[in-house]
Amino acid sequence: MWWFQQGLSVLPAALVVWSAASFVFSYITAIVLHHVDPLVPYISDTGTIPPERCLFGIMLNISTFLGVATMYVRYKQVYALNPEKAKILKLNKIGLTLGLTSCFGLCIIANFQKCILYYIHVVGACLTFGVGAVYMLVQTVLSYLMQPELHSKDIFWVRLSVFLWCCSSIVSMFVSSVVLYSGLYGMNLVQKLHWDPQDKGYTAHIVSTVSEWSLAFSFLSFFLTYIRDFQKISLRAVASLHGRTLYNSPQSFTTEEQTLLVAGSI
Repeated sequence: MWWFQQGLSVLPAALVVWSAASFVFSYITAIVLHHVDPLVPYISDTGTIPPERCLFGIMLNISTFLGVATMYVRYKQVYALNPEKAKILKLNKIGLTLGLTSCFGLCIIANFQKCILYYIHVVGACLTFGVGAVYMLVQTVLSYLMQPELHSKDIFWVRLSVFLWCCSSIVSMFVSSVVLYSGLYGMNLVQKLHWDPQDKGYTAHIVSTVSEWSLAFSFLSFFLTYIRDFQKISLRAVASLHGRTLYNSPQSFTTEEQTLLVAGSI
């Protein structure tokens, strides 16, 4: 049996590979069509102009679905391992809420392009990376609380390292972006897709774009640490019909419900 056939390990692996592919394919398309500069453009800039905008949007929407599925499975796994520890259960619920919020932000990024609806795009980025960073922190704390019986120390240290990588990328991107868009280097830089090394603010632009790529891949690297955990879990759906047929009349349905209530009371 291959490693990705064990449990649900294929889920985080698919999330990482598909999301990375969405960045790379959009970048290659934008470069081939000369829509952006080859040297480290913003990820969002590679998904601004058609046709790469269409590719970027649909692939990130699929990434959103994979992210929701991955975070839900993680939630169920932690819940199954610690059914009686109130602190861990509370953190687990908080983590799921943060994760779903981060996925919603990714959906906003996919469908509201930077050069068209900038402020909505920024809100999506804040939800994705800001809330997502808090999600990573919660999962790192859970990894600490669940050791050594359920988690090895290696997993905790790896997740902590990736979280610190994420935080440093956020700080670097925030500072460089504030400097770049402060007005010192001109106006309407949001719409600018081509940069020359002689342009004012070029250094701040490069620092900002490198930080964004670093931030994106720190997120993907965090989900790689789920693969080993997901090899040890599987979920299944159970169908439960509320009647013998799918076309019960209101009267027969009421009778059956009353029967169930009587049986339940006994």
